[in-house]
Amino acid sequence: MAFSGNTNADSVVYYKLQHSIKARFLRFVPLDWNPNGRIGMRIEVYGCTYRSEVVGFDGKSCLIYTLNKKLINALKDVISLKFKTMQSDGILLHREGQNGDHMTMELTKGKLSLLINLGDTKTHPSNAQINITLGSLLDDQHWHSVLIEHFNNQVNFTVDKHTHHFHAKGEFSYLDLDYELSFGGIPVPGKSGTLSRRNFHGCFENIYYNGVNIIDLARRHKSQIYIVGNMSFSCLEPQVVPVTFLSSSSFLALQGTSGQDEVFVSFEFRTWNKEGLLLSSKLHQSSSGFLLYLSDGRVKINLHKTGRVLSDIATGSGLNNGQWHSVSLSVKRSRISVRVDNDVTTSAHAFIPLQIYSDVFYFGGCPNTGNISECNTSFGGFQGCMRHISIGNKAVDMISIQQNGFGNFSDLLIDLCGITDRCLPNYCEHGGECSQSWNSFHCNCANTGYKGATCHYPIYEQSCEAYKHRGNTSGFYNIDSDGSGPLGPFLVYCNMTDTTWTIIQHNSTNLTRVKSANRENPHTVFFKYSASLEQLQATINLADHCEQELAYYCKKSRLLDKSDGMPLSWWIGRTNETHTYWGGSLPAVQKCACGLEGSCIDSQHYCNCDADRDEWTNDTGFLSYKDHLPVTEIVITDTDRPNSEAAYKLGPLLCRGDRTFWNSASFNTETSYLHFPTFHGEFSADVSFFFKTTASSGVFLENLGIQDFIRIELQSPSEVAFSFDVGNGPSEVIVQSHNSLNDNQWHYVKAERNVKEASLQIDQLPQRSHSAPPDGHIRLQLNSQLFVGGTASRQKGFLGCIRSLRLNGMALDLEERAKITPGVEPGCPGHCSSYGNLCHNGGKCREKYSGFSCDCTFSAYAGPFCKKGKQLLSNTGPDYKNFKKFLQSMKAVIQSTKTIAFGKKQQKTEITELRKPSIKISAYFWTGTSVTYNFQEYYTLAKNSSSHASSFYADMTLAREAITFAFRTTRTPSLLLYVSSFYKEYLSVILTRNGSLQIRYKLDSHQDPDVFSISFKSMADGQLQHVKINREEETLFVEVNQNERMKFILSSGTEFNAIKSLTLGKILENSDVDEETTKANSQGFVGCLSSVQFNHIAPLKAALHHSSSAPVIVKGRFTESNCGALTGADSTSSETTHSFADHSGPIDEGKPLANAIRSDSAIIGGVIAVVIFILLCITAIAIRIYKKKGMYSKNEAKGSENEDSAESALKSELSMQNTANENQKEYFF
Repeated sequence: MAFSGNTNADSVVYYKLQHSIKARFLRFVPLDWNPNGRIGMRIEVYGCTYRSEVVGFDGKSCLIYTLNKKLINALKDVISLKFKTMQSDGILLHREGQNGDHMTMELTKGKLSLLINLGDTKTHPSNAQINITLGSLLDDQHWHSVLIEHFNNQVNFTVDKHTHHFHAKGEFSYLDLDYELSFGGIPVPGKSGTLSRRNFHGCFENIYYNGVNIIDLARRHKSQIYIVGNMSFSCLEPQVVPVTFLSSSSFLALQGTSGQDEVFVSFEFRTWNKEGLLLSSKLHQSSSGFLLYLSDGRVKINLHKTGRVLSDIATGSGLNNGQWHSVSLSVKRSRISVRVDNDVTTSAHAFIPLQIYSDVFYFGGCPNTGNISECNTSFGGFQGCMRHISIGNKAVDMISIQQNGFGNFSDLLIDLCGITDRCLPNYCEHGGECSQSWNSFHCNCANTGYKGATCHYPIYEQSCEAYKHRGNTSGFYNIDSDGSGPLGPFLVYCNMTDTTWTIIQHNSTNLTRVKSANRENPHTVFFKYSASLEQLQATINLADHCEQELAYYCKKSRLLDKSDGMPLSWWIGRTNETHTYWGGSLPAVQKCACGLEGSCIDSQHYCNCDADRDEWTNDTGFLSYKDHLPVTEIVITDTDRPNSEAAYKLGPLLCRGDRTFWNSASFNTETSYLHFPTFHGEFSADVSFFFKTTASSGVFLENLGIQDFIRIELQSPSEVAFSFDVGNGPSEVIVQSHNSLNDNQWHYVKAERNVKEASLQIDQLPQRSHSAPPDGHIRLQLNSQLFVGGTASRQKGFLGCIRSLRLNGMALDLEERAKITPGVEPGCPGHCSSYGNLCHNGGKCREKYSGFSCDCTFSAYAGPFCKKGKQLLSNTGPDYKNFKKFLQSMKAVIQSTKTIAFGKKQQKTEITELRKPSIKISAYFWTGTSVTYNFQEYYTLAKNSSSHASSFYADMTLAREAITFAFRTTRTPSLLLYVSSFYKEYLSVILTRNGSLQIRYKLDSHQDPDVFSISFKSMADGQLQHVKINREEETLFVEVNQNERMKFILSSGTEFNAIKSLTLGKILENSDVDEETTKANSQGFVGCLSSVQFNHIAPLKAALHHSSSAPVIVKGRFTESNCGALTGADSTSSETTHSFADHSGPIDEGKPLANAIRSDSAIIGGVIAVVIFILLCITAIAIRIYKKKGMYSKNEAKGSENEDSAESALKSELSMQNTANENQKEYFF
């Protein structure tokens, strides 16, 4: 606001503001002086009518208000007050009920916390506590306003106009609380729900509860008020004068205590800086001195003489946390001591050979002029606040120093602590951790999935399509569907085929059989996915197509009751709507696939199951309406009649393509452009896109405000500029390329601007950044339309193509807007010029409207990029599944005969299965040894295949495990075995501190692990212990040392999803495991492990005999041993000398074992004959399988080859049923 002043010394100019202003400070900046008079200014500020009721608490008192039960509103409560204090901790408000319900508002380290317990955890186990924290540095002796509003279950918590809105779960009613409110403390010792026990020391103003003036009632001694301790109706201002050291050159020089035998200096300080000089002086000689300073958040004192350090002591920690800390320095004779925060345990002492005296003490730094050797430091001056400065037990009067000039100072603010919390508001996004110094803040983006100065930009791609066009192959990837938006990244499996599939798993992929369900007692199953519903929705919206296979098998189990038209079974989708159409059908049509095709087994019905036959049939197909996916719940009600049964199986969510990755527009004239709504990126803004052009310059996009703007343009054939203005004047970031950018190939541009910096990156060139000015304007305010491909402020637009334009993670639909815009065409041809190099081995790049493909017709290779060897059979359909089983049968036989080598003198063969059973593979583990077997190599069978995306996913999901191993050790706790998952699921087998065996299964990343303990005796007795672990879905069997097998039941889940690796010894990767597993992993395992088997994997054998070819990584000292066959006394003395360390490599099943047993030629001939006979038999069986046609072969599930017991049993019944119905056929071999 600008105001015209008076024109002479006597007149007064009066202005009345239209709106009242609430502020701590007012700053007036003279713009011009009267040229005819002298310089001078007088300002008076008049406030509005304001009623103030204040009350003061001394830290030992409180005020209790008893509520009028008739006036209590169960649905609405409003509490408002103001407070000011110099204490960083204290209880402002407390209210507690009989059942453990309570609400507490408490000041903790200068921040205000609202703690709400919604009820007894036994009654409301999911509602535990809500703890909201607002504000910072609230112990600054200034008034702060607080408002708590409760309407039904909605709670608003406001501190100084910063509001946190949250929705309380469960029954949140103040009727569950006592009919009294306590202000300033808790009157009854031992009440629950507090973060500290300190009462409030300070002042309250205008306390209102639902419109009732509490302080006014207390002043009039009303019966509803009860006062504990001493309380006054005034607010006494403490005589404390803080001083602010604004810069590293600030200092305060005060007279010392020359000639006295004892020196005592004390003060309090607060700062965010880890380093800084607090106090300095000199010793007996001018060439000597002492320094009291901050180093890494600790107080240190350094005594030196002529460059030689006499003593260096330290005390305290974390003193740069912005809180007030007291320091006292005492020197008496030759003993010096330093104490922090009046804590005796933090005292540090030293003896010095010199006596200290001082004419001058320098606080915070030194004068710039002159050679003040006693305070020259490498870490700079102090930036922060000090108060309660005392020298020789005499307080320093800072007001007198300011007025009368006693002492010397520079660049200080007296009677004010100007510390600012730069982490409030917190500009670190996506959970980034904010830390700060006096002048700036820093965001730690570790483990957030984001990068940049404010953790704004994602480090992961938005889709599998984007990973594919970076040259990646099939595998697990994190994707971030909304880019820099609020949704975080999550793990998916990307199947990189000609069409890229994104596969998202859920918690129940097995076939489930259902009996005894009816409408009164339905069978209901809920599906939890590896991503939230919001993340799933963003992924589905991004995809070209999504589908999910739903198989429903039935025997006298209907989907629809034709008599009343009511559904008997249904499923629920993402939006919580009920759907009665089934796989292969369409929405709003209460039919199955056979009903649309007219192929149902009973033409009177629209689903096979509605025929209600006493034999197995099914309605199976893919659900593909994106707005309804994924399936979150299935309900079945018609299986309670005699011989009635149903079974269902839901596949993973499958999505293909990325409709935004190739979304593009061609700009054909320099005056053409697309316009979109205003871009809102006030504090963080990122823009990314691809472009290609032959023009030498042009504006990619622009958005204007009244003064602010943002613009990205091609300034020259090799230069891109990102310019903007947020009120600090125009800024520009430029990236220059050594190669021309107008070469008609796709180039990638990424620009980001936040409150700390602006950055620009082109392709893979180094990113260029410009820092924002300190304490400058930070809000980008735009109001015009967003122009793409042109500009409103210049004539020359952009000629060429722009593709995949995203602003703050949101994609703009260029093609739809281009359809209705003259001079702009949707789409842009010519992708092969940029991506043709991805087609390898003679593959030809073929243009598509959206992207490209590699034609491998004339290449010896196949796959999306012509990099994989071609297969003889098409791996689609049921024939391929049978052929895979045939190959596995052959593989089992061939596995027994790894290689046959014919020499000149003697025929030799290596047969792995001829190993004697008594030979056990054992190894001795030393401290820190780690053996990790990576399972992902076993997924390569399905990688890059053109089969349907779901056909391999079950290979990565385990419904059962068979684990055997033996061990001997004397160390506890120990980690014996650990199996990890890409979805943060795991299995750990540990020895606890008392030597008992403990198995910990975590099959749901959102729940605590299931823990099963076996405590026969201490198993860390140096004897060989044998362990067998078998899991069948939720049932776990454990056998130890051939004792009786024990049975346990899991509650965390039945499926082990996407297993990643198996570790023996110490876990070296970052793992999110429970506390007990972490303790066991601290030592890893020291001792002998033997005969380790996980399903068909033998990790010890792979590490010892195939360390260069198997997918095994060995770290640390690892020695092959026969300790698994010896007694405890002989185990260490009989070890072999084969040592391994730090080996890794891919699997190669064709490589022979090094130490296999060799047989003579007679055995070779017999083995060859047996093998040939078996192969002929298998070939005949395979022909039989290929010719056999089942009634439902076309609907065969595309899931796992390793079927569970329920599915095997059902398919056995179906097979018997089909065999009885088909004609008898004979085959002769």
